[in-house]
Amino acid sequence: MMQDFNWKKLQNGSDIRGIALEGVPDEQVNLTPEVAKILGQAFAIWLTQKVSKTTSELTISVGRDSRLSGPALMQAVIDGITSVGSQVYDFGMASTPAMFMSTITTGFNCDGAIMLTASHLPFNRNGLKFFTAQGGLEKKDITDILTLAAKQDFELSTATGVITTQDFISVYANQFVQQIRAAVNHPDNYEQPLKGLKIIVDAGNGAGGFYADRVLVPLGADTTGSQFLDPDGTFPNHVPNPEDKAAMASICQAVIHHQADFGIIFDTDVDRSAAVDRSGNELNRNRLIVLIAAIVLQEHPGSTIVTDSITSDGLTQFIEQDLQGVHHRFKRGYKNVINESIRLNQAGQESWLAIETSGHAALKENYFLDDGAYLVSKLLIELAKSKLAGKSLTDLIANLKEPVESEEFRIKIGVEDFKSHGDRVIEKLQAFASSQPDWKIVPHNYEGVRISCPSATEDGWLLLRLSLHDPVIPLNIESNVKGGVAHIANRLLGFFQNIESLDLSSLQQNHST
Repeated sequence: MMQDFNWKKLQNGSDIRGIALEGVPDEQVNLTPEVAKILGQAFAIWLTQKVSKTTSELTISVGRDSRLSGPALMQAVIDGITSVGSQVYDFGMASTPAMFMSTITTGFNCDGAIMLTASHLPFNRNGLKFFTAQGGLEKKDITDILTLAAKQDFELSTATGVITTQDFISVYANQFVQQIRAAVNHPDNYEQPLKGLKIIVDAGNGAGGFYADRVLVPLGADTTGSQFLDPDGTFPNHVPNPEDKAAMASICQAVIHHQADFGIIFDTDVDRSAAVDRSGNELNRNRLIVLIAAIVLQEHPGSTIVTDSITSDGLTQFIEQDLQGVHHRFKRGYKNVINESIRLNQAGQESWLAIETSGHAALKENYFLDDGAYLVSKLLIELAKSKLAGKSLTDLIANLKEPVESEEFRIKIGVEDFKSHGDRVIEKLQAFASSQPDWKIVPHNYEGVRISCPSATEDGWLLLRLSLHDPVIPLNIESNVKGGVAHIANRLLGFFQNIESLDLSSLQQNHST
């Protein structure tokens, strides 16, 4: 039955993702319990080659988010691992960063870890993320695991591996409790440095609800008004995604309604987060980046901050002029940003923070793990310190110059070889931009083409790049003047209309003349 199965289709960069449930038209299930069991076996075999142990000597932790398909797939993965003789720690509901931490936390020191999650994707999807003590697996590692899965040349053990249930999320949460206590070092209340602060958590019915009860409450925070903490894979309230407008509106409204000091929102598996200040203003995308950059640069002056390619010009100005740091824009994709920061450090250029506008943030001090709970904990330390000093957390970013307008248009490509077609479109735009007297191609750009538009009616920039996985060319436009985005978009519309196989409806709908 599995002979003709397309294993390669499950690869999504450095993760595995697939369709786990029926219910969405034209989406056929390809991540079944049978497939998941084989993936568990393949990971165990792959791991023996990395840590020089036999399968019977391995201990692998397994956790999941709140997806409906999670329990069945997780059990299948566990069955696969134990069938080749390896031991399993069953963590039940967990976060993606917690799974990595289980490989380096004393008393656990798992040889490998698997998280069942598909982040913020629809309810019918699921996937697997893999870790060793060296961090998350790379793209090639996933390819190798899928190759082993396709061969299915596994020697089953005569002695099935032992399954042990562990409450690791409490161990992981306590690490944050200790970290925040030590960092705030409250002169009068060491144990409860967040006492007197009302902090609301929105877990979006994902796996992040633990943060309210197991981190904030022990630290003395009032969590009244926290919402959607209970895991529910139907995601009945809003998509658990800090980039989603409805999700952010929900947490902003909760902060205002309950007159909270701070709001926190996590994605489904807690590797991303965003925040809300006491006035109900979003602290995500550019604002989140500069806030954590300000904290990091207090601790590590002159450090390089690595971001993805769609950050604003005002952000660069703030990091380099106000904070005296270095801003290094790189490619989209959290793995790209993290690996670039690691590369810079290896080359002798100090870089303590890698962060994407999506909310993926990884710090050198935390194993370059993109952990939404760790990011939020750093912000809470600063929040508590600010309160002690009679200041506001957002005083740190008071001088940030933010764009008046900012939009992303997703232009679909209607040909099968979309990558080649997209690359040609980008090349043509470079030539077009060069012919425009008031546009300038921005140098040192690592993906697509970034163009500065300095005229008085535009005063902004645009970036056209190819999506990492989809047949789409995302177009980001920002402007410092009202109507500037429309002005830039209209000029581009004329350019795009001369190119075949592009769906320009998003651009035409928003900014046609």
